[in-house]
Amino acid sequence: MLRGQMVCTGVVRARYTCGIVEGFDVAIVGGGPAGACCAAFCARAGLRTLVLERERFPREKVCGDCINPAAEPVFERLQIAERLRTLPHGKLQRIDFVAIGGRTVSVELPEGAEIAVKRSLFDHLLVTRAAELGAIVSEETTVTAITPPAGSSQHWRITAGRVNHAARILVAADGRNSTVARLLGLLPKFQHERIGLQAHVPLPTDFGERVVLQFRREGYSGQAPIGNAELNLCLVSNAAGIKSLRAWSEKEFKLSREQTWRTITPLRRTALRPAQNRLFLVGDAARVVEPFTGEGIFYALRSGEIAAASIATLVNGADALATAQTYAAAHEQLYRGRLWVNRLARTAVLSPRITSALLRTSLLPRSLLRVLTAKIVS
Repeated sequence: MLRGQMVCTGVVRARYTCGIVEGFDVAIVGGGPAGACCAAFCARAGLRTLVLERERFPREKVCGDCINPAAEPVFERLQIAERLRTLPHGKLQRIDFVAIGGRTVSVELPEGAEIAVKRSLFDHLLVTRAAELGAIVSEETTVTAITPPAGSSQHWRITAGRVNHAARILVAADGRNSTVARLLGLLPKFQHERIGLQAHVPLPTDFGERVVLQFRREGYSGQAPIGNAELNLCLVSNAAGIKSLRAWSEKEFKLSREQTWRTITPLRRTALRPAQNRLFLVGDAARVVEPFTGEGIFYALRSGEIAAASIATLVNGADALATAQTYAAAHEQLYRGRLWVNRLARTAVLSPRITSALLRTSLLPRSLLRVLTAKIVS
């Protein structure tokens, strides 16, 4: 029985005393886009749904803040498409590829194809929708131990502080450094070859409605307006070059040396098996896609939705092994046919000098960039 439940700013926040909280069909660790989306669809299907989130919404998250239009059907199914458009956001009309030295190649985006929204606002909208549909959201809750189903027990036991939560199905939606994967011994070794920094800074005058991918000798910078006269500024370099790249950005955007930067690591990681024995992995917990194409949010949302559909069939009596295999196949299909664009983009940004040379000499023609861009926003 839940105790101390209250409603605040649209999110049902559960506060617990010590003991065991029983009776959930699904417990989701992580309340970001993947976890909140999964929770919303699970709750809408009538499942008793719990979300365990270590932070408190609204909160910022390192991200390019761009939302791929491929996610629009998910927003429609969640009935939040119109609410999303009412949030402060930047409208993106084109992408500018800026070579070392300044040569720029521009590719127009389809009308209304892509927008940029701060993650603090976007994530809060999603988790609020999950709560509206009936999910219980426990914020400022850190998971410290997990016990898989064993013997006669058909429940996962998830320990957070002095509370043991029990659920028939567990979902890891807690990002590339997944606590669930780590506690279960599934998390692979990280590759720390690059560093990513992000900040929200004042929008420069006449910046325009565009995304900028700017190549530098030290690495690259991604820039996008996010509404309210703010710019999302991202920097990526290796350990040797990040200080120089940051110094460039401070001069370029007239920033103080006291500017606050957020960071995230790793930028890439080996993909994990997305489902096994009543355990589902969604979003970056399953597979990390580097943020070159703005597709990370799309993958998070769709993997959460697909997992929810599989979880609903499992709760209704489907075979656990068959359900895990079905989800794994659908998860693989989600990425198939799109990852090559991300890999090509990754190759370009890891070799900024070569890519800049191709842009300067027109060996990387606008027509090819237009094809790649159209694939991303399709």
